[in-house]
Amino acid sequence: MLLILTQWLGTSIRAFNVFNYLSLRAVLATMTALAISWALGPWVIRKLTEMKVGQAVRNDGPQTHLVKAGTPTMGGTLILLAIGLTTLLWGDLRNKYVWLVLVVTMATGVIGFVDDYKKVALKNPKGLSAKAKMFWQSLIAIGAGLFLVSAGGNLPEHTGFIIPFYKQILYPFGAIGFCILTYLVIVGTSNAVNLTDGLDGLAIMPTVLISGAFCIFAYVAGHAVFSRYLGIPYVPGAGELMVFCAAMAGAGMGFLWFNAYPAEVFMGDVGALALGAGLGIVAVIVRQEIVLFIMGGVFVVEALSVMIQVASFKLTGKRVFRMAPLHHHYELKGWKETQVVVRFWIITMLLVLAGLATLKLR
Repeated sequence: MLLILTQWLGTSIRAFNVFNYLSLRAVLATMTALAISWALGPWVIRKLTEMKVGQAVRNDGPQTHLVKAGTPTMGGTLILLAIGLTTLLWGDLRNKYVWLVLVVTMATGVIGFVDDYKKVALKNPKGLSAKAKMFWQSLIAIGAGLFLVSAGGNLPEHTGFIIPFYKQILYPFGAIGFCILTYLVIVGTSNAVNLTDGLDGLAIMPTVLISGAFCIFAYVAGHAVFSRYLGIPYVPGAGELMVFCAAMAGAGMGFLWFNAYPAEVFMGDVGALALGAGLGIVAVIVRQEIVLFIMGGVFVVEALSVMIQVASFKLTGKRVFRMAPLHHHYELKGWKETQVVVRFWIITMLLVLAGLATLKLR
């Protein structure tokens, strides 16, 4: 929106042409999303408190969590509001990828909103049924895959599976295979982030770090010269996703201000599902699915811990972990909540650096 305005003003006043630079708009997007989160945060928390949408706490979990009961949830609406407004302000609204990531993120957020609302407002402990949730997530993910196949012209470099450690290794999946890959990445990441969101600040900081790293990948993928030099598939228009990723990072940092221990608000499914889907669709567009797997290692391990726990209990009647997801296991082993959170942050920082290193390891 503002890009179109500044481009029009730039025809008369050359100084406005500076807003054509992606790097500047990405910085401004981060600052704008952060400012929106800070400005609207207290109001959103107050409204959520008035709606009495307090978090329910499991009785079989760590006893230290009992004090969290009643803390407002559904704070992810603040994150989505900041991301949406910022992207519309600083993004190029003529870019198809900008609209795709917004639709996928916001639509998945609606799923989480309905689930949260049923749980905390309507006092339905089951919320949205697992089948219904998976159906709508699948519909969004497959729809995104079909859109990308159509937009990319089904070219091998746009629909194949990229191995980031080699320049020339590409497995052509074709339209159907690419849609399946898109489905797995979006739905998998969405649910993995949701499972990780169990401690104050645990899920949001890794999201900020990964989205910040994807600013670089989006910029490189959308730049013909840099992508060729680094051996990354060139995706025309993908660079504009830098603004979206920057907005996600800024909104996440703003939310962390209120979500840091002891949390004033939780993001809920509305935030966790949407942020995971947003990261997933960006990774698919810039063709860095494996890099997302590396940088989001904490999310991956958290999701795996739940699957292993469920499978083990059903097959043998025994539990592998004291409690799943994994962060609860370490709490029950004696780690303090802040220790778990900060240590998982440190691990994510290292994994993000490893993901960025793949830019040259080709």
